Amino acid sequence: MMTNQEQYTPGPASGAEVLKDGDNWTLVLVRELRHSPEKVWQALIDPAQVRQWAPFDVDGSLDRVGSTVKLTWMGMRPTPVDTKVTRADAPTALEYGNIRWGLEASGGGTRLTLWIQIDRRFISMGAAGWHISFDVLDRLLSGNPINRIAGADAMKFQGWQRLNAEYAQLFGVEMPSWPPQAQKA
Repeated sequence: MMTNQEQYTPGPASGAEVLKDGDNWTLVLVRELRHSPEKVWQALIDPAQVRQWAPFDVDGSLDRVGSTVKLTWMGMRPTPVDTKVTRADAPTALEYGNIRWGLEASGGGTRLTLWIQIDRRFISMGAAGWHISFDVLDRLLSGNPINRIAGADAMKFQGWQRLNAEYAQLFGVEMPSWPPQAQKA
């Protein structure tokens, strides 16, 4: 399938903050999408859609409280992790593992909020990666998919280093340079 990744350039770092509780840091990202909460909700719970934009795969739907799915992050930790859905209030709130989503109708679209715990040393990298994932989600929902850009692919992607630096500055943290080299086979 032909993609438009070559034509995609992420915008500037925005819509993000960090909630700090000692060493426990939570990244909060907010994005305005031009799509209904119901359409965004489907992209958050349907494994086929998640696979097209998120930095992880799931082996089942995320729409039922108490259900357990295998969640597999792209790249660094390819090991599936059993993850329990703890909240699924369609189409407004979804929680599983250390991830919480809020969806709020806003101006004919949706204000999507993500809360995710990330090791504070890598908070700017996480913000950069999720920024790109949100852009990919928006294009998917608009019918102009560009394929998932996540994990090591995101780090090599043009614009990721800039976003990492911008979020590091925004959060007042040192920018991690891990891993700039080619990975071992």
